Parts: sequence; C-alpha cells; structure tokens
Amino acid sequence: MKICPVVLSGGVGSRLWPLSREHFPKQCLNLTDSLSSLLQQTLLRTNRLDVQSPLVVCNDDHRFLIAQQLQDIGISKAKVMLEPVGRNTAPAVALAAFEVQQTGESDSLMLVLPADHVIRDTAAFEQAITQASVLAEAGGLVTFGIKPTRPETGYGYIKAGQDCSVEKFVEKPDLATAQSYLDSGDYLWNSGMFLFKASQYLAELQQYRPDIYAAVELAYTQRTEDLDFIRIGAEAFQACPSESIDYAVMEPTLNAKVVPYDGDWSDIGAWDALHDYSDKDSHNNVLSGDVMAESTHNSFIRSESRLVATVGVNNLVVIETADAVLIMDKDQSQDVKKIVSRIKAEGRQEHMHHTTVHRPWGTYQTVDLGPRHQVKRIMVKPGEKLSVQMHHHRAEHWVVVSGTAKVQNGDREILLTENESTYIPVGVVHALENPGKIPLELIEVQSGSYLGEDDIVRFSDRYGR
Repeated sequence: MKICPVVLSGGVGSRLWPLSREHFPKQCLNLTDSLSSLLQQTLLRTNRLDVQSPLVVCNDDHRFLIAQQLQDIGISKAKVMLEPVGRNTAPAVALAAFEVQQTGESDSLMLVLPADHVIRDTAAFEQAITQASVLAEAGGLVTFGIKPTRPETGYGYIKAGQDCSVEKFVEKPDLATAQSYLDSGDYLWNSGMFLFKASQYLAELQQYRPDIYAAVELAYTQRTEDLDFIRIGAEAFQACPSESIDYAVMEPTLNAKVVPYDGDWSDIGAWDALHDYSDKDSHNNVLSGDVMAESTHNSFIRSESRLVATVGVNNLVVIETADAVLIMDKDQSQDVKKIVSRIKAEGRQEHMHHTTVHRPWGTYQTVDLGPRHQVKRIMVKPGEKLSVQMHHHRAEHWVVVSGTAKVQNGDREILLTENESTYIPVGVVHALENPGKIPLELIEVQSGSYLGEDDIVRFSDRYGR
C-alpha cells in the first residue's frame, strides 16, 4: 500500500523571530542546512519511501512561497491545499484525508509530517515508518514517539504500553515530572507525526468529533482549483472548531498505537533548541554569517546583513536582520513571543515580513523610506510579470540595473535595458514583465502622499490576486 506524505505547513514560528516572520515562516528558512529549508528537508526525507506525490496543507498567504520551495527541489506534482484560516491540526489533517481519498489509491496511508522538524537519521526514520505501516494497514492510528534524551518540559509525552499500544497521553510536565518520565524509560516525547489510513482517520473523527468532520466535509465539497492550488469553502471552514489531532482523535480512540523513533530529532521550536541541535565551535558557540566573536561562549550568533561582533559574553542569542536585532539570554528563548506581541500591539510591521518581500514573480526590498518617498530594489524572475495596475497616490520611476524590462506605460509598450529608465505618473496604468532568460533587476523610486502596498488597483493578474 503506497503512502501519501502530508506536510502540515500552517505555523509561523514566532519564537524564532526576527528571522521567522508571518509572511516568511520558519519552515521556509534554511536554519540547519544552507542548501534547503525545513519544509524542503521534510519532503526530501520521504524520497526513498514508496510514496505518492505529496500533499502540503498551508496558509493561503504562503501559497506562492510554498510553491516556489517545491519547485526549487524539483517537486512538480505536489498538491497544495490552502487553509483560509488556521483551525489547528485535526481539521487540517481531515482536509488532507478527504483529498487523499478522492484522488489517491484505494485507502492510501497518510504520513502526516509537520514541516518544521529536523531529522538527520533517515535510516531510523525509514525503519520506524516500515514498522508503523504494518500497524496502520491493520487499522491503527499510529503516532511516532521520540525517545527522550533530557527532562524536557516543552513537549507532551506518551506512555507506551505493550505491543505498541498507547497507555496514555500526558500534557507538558513540570521539570520534576519530566525527570521521572526520563528515569522510568516508559515515556516518549509526542512528536506530532502520524501514519494511518485516510478512511480510518475520517471514521474516528466522525465518531469523536462529528462537528469538526461535518464542517471540514462541507468546506471540502465547496473546493475549487486555482492555478496549482486547492481552495476550500472559506465560510464553512471558518465555522469549524479549532482542535488538535491529539485531543480530537488520538486521545479518545481505542486504536492508538505508538512506534518509538530513537534517531536524532528536533522541532526547532526556539533559538535555544537550534543552538542545541547545531554544530558548535570549541567555545560551544554557533556562529553564522559575518560574525567576529572574542571571549564569547555558549552563544548563538547569526548575522544576515552586516558584521556582528561580540566580546566577553556568555549564553547569549544575537540575531541580526536588516530591520531588527534580537539580543537575549539563551535561557529565556521562550519569551521572544512577548516581543512579537508588543510589536503587534504597537501597530508595527516587523513581525509580518522582512525588508525583502517574496512575491510569485520575484522579490522586492525596501532600501529607503521617508514621509513622501520610498526606494525599492526589485527582482523579476525570467518569464514572470507583475499585475497590470495603477496607483491613486504615488508616481514611480524605474531604472533598470540588469536584464531586460518589458514595460507597459499607459498606451506605450517599451523595452528597457541596463541604465535605461521610465517615469510612471500617478493614475497611469502600467505593468512590468521580464521577457528575458536572466533575472531582471531594477530600482524603483516612489513619490507621493501615500506609499502603502494597498494603493494598488489591479486590472489583470496571472497569479489570481
């Protein structure tokens, strides 16, 4: 029986701010591997298994980012289901189960994987899946338990019984309880990875949470396809209760099974976890980017855009990006959320996106911003085109740095190459396209009374925005 990998990619990862942002979440970042993101590693991890094309369930706002990440690793047949709002894991897995039943082989197995886990021991991972497949084909709802290596208070636990049965699920414990779990050898960390038949999961969801089942079923029947994406009924899904798969199904079911996985594993939940997981120098430091460290120990220091230097510090996390710098005691990594909450409360934007913003056609980066002007560096991928649009409040001046630009400027259509420019007055309909084979790079200078991204009137857009 073939397996369909189902990757859940709905989270934001605010404890990894300022690198993880709402519009570029942690699963899309290259945190542990300079060549691939956590999401890409999750998908590549299933390559040697006998699997169908994967299914990714993600936030609607991340759709083009996810699609690009799949394309970058050569995955062209994946399906991407879009959640109009987040409703936790039980509804997300149900959406995937309906789709797997609709289009997969008869009663396919679903391998449910969070997009932000790191597993390097692929042999142990594959062995655990092989063992779990036998249980799942027999009707078990299988979860994977991680053999604990420390008294961790940030994870839920599973007490394993005989023959892979689950004796009980346990909430996140205090330190003393976690230590007792570790000492007993009877408990496993709850990984959030699962394997089961799509039909079995839906049957048990209908039994234990018929309200969730009914809402998701209705939303799925209202689905439409948009480019390479599957959109579901937004109103029906918004009415769905928000619940985790653990509470909705795994705890009440009589068919829960657990398979131990004893290879390396981390969910990279915060900066201290990333420090623990990463390779370190002789002073127990993790240094990334343009960093100079003197008399520095036990620290995680990452530079994204400039030189970061430390002298005589210990146990720090220092994260530098183009628009924000985080400095904190590594032992307080969980409290980054407090800063993110303050940023939101004060109406700032640093929790939303980086200075470099990704779009389906390429990227733009804000270089300078004033009361009546903004300067952007724009990159358009070969063959891509921005929407045909106009602005009520701003004029734009485009200067090509490299590549070729095909420009609609009012009634004119012109080609611009390096060092050539065009001016677009307020209210003039315009569009930008890269007809060439190399990336188009240009500088855009905006001027006007209002420079917000919502001052865009779109007349046509190949990306359906």
